[in-house]
Amino acid sequence: MIRFEHVTKRYPDGPNARDGAGGAGGTTAVDDLSFDVAEGELVTLVGPSGCGKTTTMKMVNRLVEPDAGRVLLGGEDVAGVDPVRLRRTIGYVIQQVGLFPHRTVLDNTATVPALLGWKKARARERAAELLDLVGLDPGLYGHRYPEQLSGGQRQRVGVARALAADPPVLLMDEPFGAVDPVVRERLQTEFLNLQATVRKTVLLVTHDLAEAVRLGDRIAVYGQGRIEQFDTPATVLGAPANPYVADFVGADRALRRLAVTPLTEADLDPVAGPAAPGPVPAPVPLPVQKTPLGEPPVPGAPRVPLGASLQDALAALLQDDAGVIAVHAPGDPARVLGTLTTAGVHRALRRRTTDGVSPS
Repeated sequence: MIRFEHVTKRYPDGPNARDGAGGAGGTTAVDDLSFDVAEGELVTLVGPSGCGKTTTMKMVNRLVEPDAGRVLLGGEDVAGVDPVRLRRTIGYVIQQVGLFPHRTVLDNTATVPALLGWKKARARERAAELLDLVGLDPGLYGHRYPEQLSGGQRQRVGVARALAADPPVLLMDEPFGAVDPVVRERLQTEFLNLQATVRKTVLLVTHDLAEAVRLGDRIAVYGQGRIEQFDTPATVLGAPANPYVADFVGADRALRRLAVTPLTEADLDPVAGPAAPGPVPAPVPLPVQKTPLGEPPVPGAPRVPLGASLQDALAALLQDDAGVIAVHAPGDPARVLGTLTTAGVHRALRRRTTDGVSPS
């Protein structure tokens, strides 16, 4: 869906430098960049300030023009597309949201459909649908103005506005960076649920590695103007491509990998007594449950579903004195497939590393 082909962007140095000017000298913001983003994929661009990640994203909707190379959207070179028309077909979410203070939430959300010539009733109907989708009751919030909303609510309106015209591509520049950590985590969860529903092609810029790991199907780790590694979160954390990436993801990368490594049947110890045979449904992440086990193979133990993250499993182990958890089939708490201990969590994580298997 999105393709960068040997893209370079330079900014001249000095007091008279201006955005958009090229030239052989100056600062290279993006250097011979090539990568692809598949349709429906969420790719996070992560790296330190000034590394070129925002410049990369802005070249998709032509807020920044490259000095060399091509950016293609759906196979078409964006350089040949009218920038105004291009931007109206791409959702764009920024950290400060950028809502119009004199317009209601409903009218803010309907901005792009109105610019595209939709009839007012249709644009407002679509806006109401999107507000509801992001968890804001249009009847309660639609008539309010941005100043009457919390930071998290304004951020949701920004996401709804970006999706209002049903764009195939969504660009997000530090979208959750202006809210406190608790709201930030909640917004991330809601956005993941939303993405599971709408499946947009997303480029998301962040300086927060934890956010990049949690949200991205793949992560592009930036050095200075270059991508040092482009892979799944689990691979980036488990097998850094070079010392720079290893240093960037940190010495605690094994702990971070717990969140992106799902439980599989290969990780489990057998239960005492008969276990139900047969195929297991596809893993579905569910919260830890403390419901009784009935005729339990592990009396009193907490339980988690197959497919839950190793982080969820370890949390359940640490919150209980049993020293073991029962792992059940997704959607069927009565069907216990096996057990897991803290030693089993360690073995599962080490096996992913030694086998070179991507757990995501």
